[in-house]
Amino acid sequence: MAPHPVVQAIIDLSAGAIGGAACVFSGQPLDTVKVKMQTFPTLYRGFIHCIVSTYKQDGVRGLYQGTIPALVANVAENSVLFMSYGFCQQVIRFAAGLHHNAVLRFAASNSKRSKRTCPVSDYSSLFISDLEKACAGSVASSFSSLVLCPTELVKCRLQAMYEMEMSGRIAKSNNSVWSVVKSIMRNEGPQGFFQGLTTTIAREVPGYFCFFGTYELCRTGFADYMNCEKDDIGVAPIVLSGGLGGASLWLVVYPMDCVKSRIQVMSMTGKQAGFFKTFMTIARSEGVRALYSGLVPTIVRCFPANGALFLGYEVSRKLMMKQFDD
Repeated sequence: MAPHPVVQAIIDLSAGAIGGAACVFSGQPLDTVKVKMQTFPTLYRGFIHCIVSTYKQDGVRGLYQGTIPALVANVAENSVLFMSYGFCQQVIRFAAGLHHNAVLRFAASNSKRSKRTCPVSDYSSLFISDLEKACAGSVASSFSSLVLCPTELVKCRLQAMYEMEMSGRIAKSNNSVWSVVKSIMRNEGPQGFFQGLTTTIAREVPGYFCFFGTYELCRTGFADYMNCEKDDIGVAPIVLSGGLGGASLWLVVYPMDCVKSRIQVMSMTGKQAGFFKTFMTIARSEGVRALYSGLVPTIVRCFPANGALFLGYEVSRKLMMKQFDD
């Protein structure tokens, strides 16, 4: 039987947190490169040059700048994201009038029932479509944006601190999480943590439609090809599905993410223009190509980072759901 909705929410939140942590540890160096190239597109010849330059400046530590706020950001974001994702699926299920005992992630609960033993009319009522899941992920992302924006702001500023100091835009300072937090509170107040919130939401909503939609479609394709349940496709297909989901997200929303990073980093020097003005300024003064600076390391990062995210989420969720079947 399905767990109580509150328990289900806790399971989704916990699994999302585990997946978020796995995502950070596997992809942080390439995320650092992405932010540096987005903020200073003319400073580096390419992502390899950026990696080598960062390593020469600060060693491996430089590639992991902002890991603590990134970890907080991803754990917080993915906890809320996957909890909201599960809730939004429940809302869609009830709105569509699906069976009241349906379990949206039926196979993840390790149920012994399958397509071979469950009547078609009953089995079809257990699921919502991949398109509906994509919509659920899109809505869920608007909630996760509220916890993501403040932590991502601190992360981006830490990652681009060296370039901001070298360019003379800010004075040299103690580059720590706490020093950045104190600086924001002192100079901008609590609302300063939400610099770039509008852009974050504008990025997340369409991005996560593509993210979850591509992920679920890929899993469905693998399940059909392997003639098994979606949650029994194995590690490699999950990682590949997650990577393709991440790649589709970034290909759609990358210019918005570039604008968000620019707003969050450059607001260190004072009040920064909003999304549309910043977007037009970059396009006119630096060219449209600048809006895609850092795209290559971002796409490369998708496969280890988002693969680890979904693998951590699916495996931990399946283990927790199994406790209720036992």
